This record gives sequence, C-alpha cells and structure tokens, in this order.
Amino acid sequence: MKVIDLHTHGIGGYDTRTPDEKDILAVAATQGSLGVAEIVPAIYPAAIKVMRKHMDAVRKAMERQKAPGAELRASSSGSRQPAKIIGVHLEGPFLNPLQCGALEATAFLEPTEYHLQELIEGFEDIVKIITIAPELKGAPGTIRKMADKGIVPSMGHSAATYSEAENGFNAGARGITHIFNAMRCFHHREPGIAGFGLLNREVYIEVIADPFHLHPATIGLIFKVKNPERIIIVSDSVSGSKMSGSGQGVTDSGGKLVGGSMTIMESARQLVAMGFEKNAVMKCVTVNPSRYLTVSRQEEETSLTGN
Repeated sequence: MKVIDLHTHGIGGYDTRTPDEKDILAVAATQGSLGVAEIVPAIYPAAIKVMRKHMDAVRKAMERQKAPGAELRASSSGSRQPAKIIGVHLEGPFLNPLQCGALEATAFLEPTEYHLQELIEGFEDIVKIITIAPELKGAPGTIRKMADKGIVPSMGHSAATYSEAENGFNAGARGITHIFNAMRCFHHREPGIAGFGLLNREVYIEVIADPFHLHPATIGLIFKVKNPERIIIVSDSVSGSKMSGSGQGVTDSGGKLVGGSMTIMESARQLVAMGFEKNAVMKCVTVNPSRYLTVSRQEEETSLTGN
C-alpha cells in the first residue's frame, strides 16, 4: 500500500506559502525521498486571493508531475520517486481565533456559502479536505455544502463542545484535524471535540505522532480507545522541518510549536520501536488515509446504520 501524508505544509526550506510550483515540487521530492508515496499539501489561511495563488501553485505542480516524461526524468535522478501530489488540504480560513495555534487568526473568515465559493471556484477538482471549526455561525450549512461538492470537511482549530462536534459530524464532517492540538481541552464535564473524536467510531482523526505535539501516553490512549480504522498519522510538517527528524520540535522565536518534526514514516518507525503493533501503525499511514479520501458520504452513512 502507498504511504500517504494528508497534512504537510512543507519541508526542508520549502512550503505552500508560495505562488511558485517549483517550491511545491521540491516538497514532493523531499517527501518522496523519505518514503512517502503521495501527499496532500496543506494551504495556510490567508486572504482568499492569496490562498488561491497558493492553490494554483499546487495545481501547476500536479500538472508538471503529469507531463509526458516526468516519471522518466525523476527515475533517472537515481533517487526515489517524488511523492505524487493528489490534491490540496485547506487548513482554514473557517477557523476559531480562540484556537488559532500557530496560524494567523487575522485571516480567519466566517463560514458562509459565498466565502466557500469564492475560495474554491475553479479548484473544485483538487480540493480534497477543508478544515473548519464546527461551532462557528454558519458552519453546519457550510459543512453540508463542502460534502455535497465531494470535499471532506475536517473539524479543527476549534473550541467546539462535544455536542457541537457531533452536530458538525451530522452535517457531513468526516474528520478531525490533528486531534488535541489547537482545540478545546478534554474536561471530565465537557469532553469537547477531542472527546468526540476519540469516542465516535466513524469519524477519522489526524494524529501528529511526534514527541512534541502529543505525549507518548496520549498516543497510547488514542490507540487503546479509538477505532483503529479511523486513525490517520500526519506530519503537519512545515518549511522548518528537517529532511529527517532532528529530535527537536519546530518552534517560533517564542517557543510555540509551528509544525511537525517528523515525516509520517519516521513517526511510524518510532511508534513501532515504542511497542505499538506494526500492522496497526502502518494502516494509519496507508489504508486509513486512502479510505478517508475515497469513501463516499453515502457509504459512511450505510456503515453507521448497518444497512
């Protein structure tokens, strides 16, 4: 099975904050050299015009990869094939400023059908995932519009309660972006969106499985509680992420985490070394992300009802 990273902003000095497709191709080349077969580059929230320029860079990179002779040129380089770019993940702009994490909150927008259409028009064929905070005014309707267009709505950067996350799922959201990070904390009287992600058997959860975003015991809790078919390991790598894990988190000048420090293959190897079952871990970087992108909403509903 192919190793797939559904959430990578960049690596090795390059990222998606660029209008130049060569930067996106450089990210794909590095990811491929480290054992990742396919990637869905994640676009940072910004003004819609800026996000569209960055999305266009990804689309041009996809076209370059499909050009005649592209595979031959890659194989002649003597290294592994670049990771295939299979679409984009828009991490925003429909997010909650209270849970902005390392993202720029001034770029966040109210989730409306108008803003959604303005954002994705002409890019519907490559937008695979959009992260949205389900508690925002207008979010349930916008989630339904995303799902109707064949886009996977993922809930994240969110202060949602358990019931608000459940409402988002019922509206059509099928995932949760980097569980526990940039979201309401779990509380015994209000388990919130993280509690919903752990306990609902059908919703998929992204897990940044490096030692900085989640304590090893938290990762252990996830694997003990969560339906294993719905766990997806992602890198959330950024331009400052090294070509191989450096043993240090990627932080800004104030010490805030700004991205992942490991590729998903490095995370998988580390989890296996820690004692996690290898087959289960490998499904989190192959089978599960592939299913997440391809299972239709109708099929999801069928699995819920058992019909």
